[in-house]
Amino acid sequence: MTTKTIQLKRGKEESLKRFHPWIFSGAILRMDDGIEEGELVKVVTFHREFIAIGHYQIGSIAVRILSFSDITIDQEFWKSRLKAALNMRIAIGIADNPTNNTYRLVHGEGDMLPGLIIDCYGKTAVMQAHSVGMHVERLSICEALRSVMGSRIEHVFYKSETTLPFKAELGQQDGFLYGDSDDNVAIENGLKFHVDWLKGQKTGFFVDQRENRTLLEKYAQNRSVLNMFCYTGGFSVYAMRGGAKLVHSVDSSAKAVELTNANIKLNFPSDARHAAFCDDAFKYLNAHDAQYDLVVLDPPAFAKHRAALRNALKGYTRLNVKGFERIKPGGILFTFSCSQVVTKENFRNAVFTAAAQSKRKVRILHQLHQPADHPINIYHPEGEYLKGLVLYVE
Repeated sequence: MTTKTIQLKRGKEESLKRFHPWIFSGAILRMDDGIEEGELVKVVTFHREFIAIGHYQIGSIAVRILSFSDITIDQEFWKSRLKAALNMRIAIGIADNPTNNTYRLVHGEGDMLPGLIIDCYGKTAVMQAHSVGMHVERLSICEALRSVMGSRIEHVFYKSETTLPFKAELGQQDGFLYGDSDDNVAIENGLKFHVDWLKGQKTGFFVDQRENRTLLEKYAQNRSVLNMFCYTGGFSVYAMRGGAKLVHSVDSSAKAVELTNANIKLNFPSDARHAAFCDDAFKYLNAHDAQYDLVVLDPPAFAKHRAALRNALKGYTRLNVKGFERIKPGGILFTFSCSQVVTKENFRNAVFTAAAQSKRKVRILHQLHQPADHPINIYHPEGEYLKGLVLYVE
């Protein structure tokens, strides 16, 4: 089958010459007739010279680039990209680690596979498509994944109901593409976690906070810990192992509180140091002054798109003001933003503003980011989405 072509306006290939993996709709001069959403397209310059091949999608980002070489996107392509992703995880000690079978195998643009996420939880891989093109290729990718991973993976769960463009009207339902397992316990750095890939957020667990949870464990000894927006209780479990004298987990979702309690019980059965509460973050902080000397503020993304940036920054400032006001003197605050449109500078300014408003003396101990299995493509700086600060508060 002949691959259809998209021609760019004059000069609009410059970002592609720098290997940026997106083409915006405004850069397109003309398209062949009959191009369907999710279809593979060849991209040519104004002078009709080949420059890239990728998936077409209706919207602001019109093409997500799979290759800057004129190659065939076939089973061997998927296998080679997945093999490269696995080799990197082995090289950095994340994959094939007996104390850790929870990691991200494919991180979209970071692994030159824009629109595709694959997380591994024990013997189950959870695949998530963020583009129609990756959805169309899901069975081919699943087959390539099984080939590359071998005995590492026995089940592949597809979880894209909430991540695919709703206007595409694909009628996608989550479910197993291969195998079928209800064993949802995975191991992260020797700790066990229930992973809710059926109904949970993202692929069922926030894999990207693994190293930051490890850092928190080192600070938890003999501290009173508050894990706000606890979700699965990851920070809480690490704080317990780190020797915290008490750990309180708070989330507005009753389901999250239930999952946190299950994960605490899995690792620390009958341990009275932990309690979980279903409550609004601001209400809870207002009611608990100077009770905690280690506080985690890890809210869901306040800004999903650039239009929401201003309100998001106000939200981060307001939340951190409350954290600064309520933490004990000598306390340590872990504060995060996972909004891609919020830059490191945006986030720091919001936290600095909060510190000034609270009139507390604050020092930066660590500047945090996503872990190595969530790599940032050097040509795609937008991939740096997770940012955090560890602060000492007098």
